[in-house]
Amino acid sequence: MSGRRPLRETCVRVALLLAGLTVAHLGVTLFLQSDLGSDPFNVLIQGLFRSIPWPGWAHMTHGRTHLLVSLLIMAVLWFVDRDKVRIGTVICMALGGPIIDMFTALLGPWLNSSLPMWARVLMLAAGCVILAFGMTVVIRSEAGTGANDLVAVVISEKLKKPFGPVRVAVDLCFALAGYALGGVLGAGTLAAAFLVGPAAQVFMPWSERICQCVLRKTGAVAPGKENV
Repeated sequence: MSGRRPLRETCVRVALLLAGLTVAHLGVTLFLQSDLGSDPFNVLIQGLFRSIPWPGWAHMTHGRTHLLVSLLIMAVLWFVDRDKVRIGTVICMALGGPIIDMFTALLGPWLNSSLPMWARVLMLAAGCVILAFGMTVVIRSEAGTGANDLVAVVISEKLKKPFGPVRVAVDLCFALAGYALGGVLGAGTLAAAFLVGPAAQVFMPWSERICQCVLRKTGAVAPGKENV
């Protein structure tokens, strides 16, 4: 990308990001409702929230710790590769929680830990796949991405390694660090760590084509200029 994007292109890319973010957090909600373990990044947040005394910060909650850690990650990556930290990163941080709350309210009465184990495992697997697809749409929108996803994107591009294995490594680091700090490492956490990255690697070309098609159809970019 060179220079500032036209307003129409920026708006279409943000719309793609919002669509992907909604799909991704539907997947996260299914994953969480299975009650088989939290996602790796939230295990880290849980561990930090439990282990750090936060002197004078009695009002700190898991959600506020999540926001603070995301802001710190975004600040660090701004110095590493500031082109990757865009308006969509802030949108992801601001809307992720409310979207999950919305889906939880809608799906909670039907999808919960009272379901038989086979149904919960199916929810976990479906949630990981849906999360991976939505996440790749967010990434390919090139309007920004969530702070934790941004870590895998930047490392993948800096090391010139496939996104899937890098995402697995990043998720495992989050999960193990959180566990060491006192977070709960469930079977679902490990399943997500090993499933989301490879699924995202499969979906990445599809999401690229979807985003380019939408950009062309809306006239946001001329054919062949999608990544300029």
